[in-house]
Amino acid sequence: MSIMRTSEQAVRPVPPRAVRIDLGKWPGYVAAAWGVLFAVPSFVWATGSTFGARTTVSPSLVKLAHDGVPWFLAVLVATGLLKLFGALVGIGLTRPPGTRISRPLVFCGGVAAGLLTWHGGLFVVHGVLVEAGAVSVEPEPAGLTGWYLWLWGPWFVVGGLAFAGATALYVGRCGDRRRLGRHGVWGTLGALVLSVATTVAGIG
Repeated sequence: MSIMRTSEQAVRPVPPRAVRIDLGKWPGYVAAAWGVLFAVPSFVWATGSTFGARTTVSPSLVKLAHDGVPWFLAVLVATGLLKLFGALVGIGLTRPPGTRISRPLVFCGGVAAGLLTWHGGLFVVHGVLVEAGAVSVEPEPAGLTGWYLWLWGPWFVVGGLAFAGATALYVGRCGDRRRLGRHGVWGTLGALVLSVATTVAGIG
């Protein structure tokens, strides 16, 4: 006995696979993109080029890059690699929790959130105080205040908030949120203590 099918049944179009976008992971992707984009200037300036730096970065730092001072170029390369590592952390925070690297990921996410938000906030607050006339600066770096207020400060804050959001969402997807969340808190507090100490010492 054969079963006859109509032409509509025989040629039935396959519905396209729905594209699912997990909005809960977008802070991790933003953090990863932030790390990659921010690493580019470090590597460019490490070649001795000062493209984009002459009017946006302290003249003393621009001179070090232009003169090719070895230790400063090494610092630029190291910071570029750290930013790329941050991008890897951001990608890692979009993955399902429960792996062996969950705790280091959350710790590193907390460190990045604390460092970036702190330094970005300092740039913004200092810029606002200078613009309001409450704080005076030397004539040479005075022209850079706007760049740190409107570009570098917000850029650091955006990166910090992206890492904070990605870390919080990653912890939220974990079964043992309390224990894993402690690593993020320790990372953030450690970064803040280090940042405050270096700022008070005049090297941060």
